[in-house]
Amino acid sequence: MKRLKYILLMLPLLVAAIASAQHDNPLRKLQIAELAINRLYVDTLNEDKLVEDAIRGMLKGLDPHSSYTTAKETKALNEPLQGSFDGIGIQFNMVSDTLLVIQPVSKGPSEKVGILAGDRIITVNDTTIAGVKMERSDIMRRLRGKRGTKVSLGVMRRGVKEMLHFTVARAKIPVYTLDAYYMIRPHVGYIRIGSFGATTYGEFVTATDSLKRAGMKSLILDLQDNGGGYLKAAVDIANELLRKGDLIVYTEGKAQNRMEYKADGGGKLQDLKLCVLINEYSASAAEIVTGAMQDHDRATVIGRRSFGKGLVQRPIEFEDGSMIRLTIAHYYTPAGRCIQKPYEKGDREDYAHDIEKRFKHGELYSADSIRFADSLKCQTLRRHRTVYGGGGIMPDDFVPLDTTQFTALHRALVARSLVINATLRYTDEHRKELRQKYASFNDFNANFQIPAYVTDSIMAEAAKANVKPKDDAELQKTMPMLRQQLKALVARDIWDMNEYYRIMNEENRIVRRAVETIKEWNKF
Repeated sequence: MKRLKYILLMLPLLVAAIASAQHDNPLRKLQIAELAINRLYVDTLNEDKLVEDAIRGMLKGLDPHSSYTTAKETKALNEPLQGSFDGIGIQFNMVSDTLLVIQPVSKGPSEKVGILAGDRIITVNDTTIAGVKMERSDIMRRLRGKRGTKVSLGVMRRGVKEMLHFTVARAKIPVYTLDAYYMIRPHVGYIRIGSFGATTYGEFVTATDSLKRAGMKSLILDLQDNGGGYLKAAVDIANELLRKGDLIVYTEGKAQNRMEYKADGGGKLQDLKLCVLINEYSASAAEIVTGAMQDHDRATVIGRRSFGKGLVQRPIEFEDGSMIRLTIAHYYTPAGRCIQKPYEKGDREDYAHDIEKRFKHGELYSADSIRFADSLKCQTLRRHRTVYGGGGIMPDDFVPLDTTQFTALHRALVARSLVINATLRYTDEHRKELRQKYASFNDFNANFQIPAYVTDSIMAEAAKANVKPKDDAELQKTMPMLRQQLKALVARDIWDMNEYYRIMNEENRIVRRAVETIKEWNKF
């Protein structure tokens, strides 16, 4: 009754306000609409969700990269780029519904109290997390928390019958954006950047200093699968490689004047021979670095056409932690290319299927399948080579996707987590033995082979899931790369991602092409 009286009281006011809004500004119209729906709708509504849906509705008709995220989503998106988070400091995976510690973070809080690789965390603050099918996000929420707070862990360890109990003080845990760096050949350094975050430039400098001490004269900069990140990180890395005054990138939009970023001449890698590696998943900040190197004829770009994201987003933060990322400008390479691929405003589904279209069209297998309009033609700034804008960066040296390297059977095994689970079980059972037998990674790399029973167990599990090779030929094609991947995953679990890439890169065709290219340079 009270609600009915309230509605009857509000109705004349709302009618008057709506009538007034017809001659008022659009913002007032939106406010009246929200007020009317929230106050008069027949059922109870969540006002926060109503407003969020309205924001998403406004952004939906814009470009594919303007977006709204809730506070929780914003935190999850920002964390990998901010360089750290508060937690207990472990790398883990779920095996048979149990949290298995892959590695404690070096000098992190878990390592300090004695938690070891191979430990299984059973309880967190007396709450059982093993064998109860708890969501991974719920487990992480229990492990993470404010820096300095403590969490009690119940741990089972191989060879120990009783549960062990540890109290871990949460601390700042670093998040690294460099996946790997090492000397891939004599005098040839290799660096793989996974994303461009707050700590990327510092990590890059540390890596290049180490590689230079090891005799690096040429560098392979691997940006495959790098989806981008912070513009500043990309600019700082490009600055290390270009000469004073070289334009790195510029941005320009309706409400933003042209803003240029130029090299200051202080870079320590200006004389280094360089290859940059990209593929169809290299985007945004990765394309800024690649475009600058290509336009200045500073590097040979190797791989496949990049994603094609040439839009700049500005974060607009709300008090509750949610955020709009609004496109405010295009970015342009030094030669004036906007490499944003075409899109229809509001048609995000078609945009999302672009990579799939590339597969179907055949462009991942042949450079001849790619067509650029003459209107998109530009010239590089030193050697005046023809390059194109309007749809990603086309490499100087195209390397087609090899569908025979990873067979359909192999992809199915990976998709069902059969490969990773087999690796985790094997490493867990043989961790101590492997560490004793192989004193160094080089020893492991030269002598270790995956036992046949591991691959046999994978195929047996696959058969139970009705995943089978179409014939014996497919099985034989699958085995070499499967063994290589298993070996790399074991190396990752015993050492780190660096060692994983040291093994996998020997079969990566884009990386191998770069090694061959530098070898040819050194002949002259």
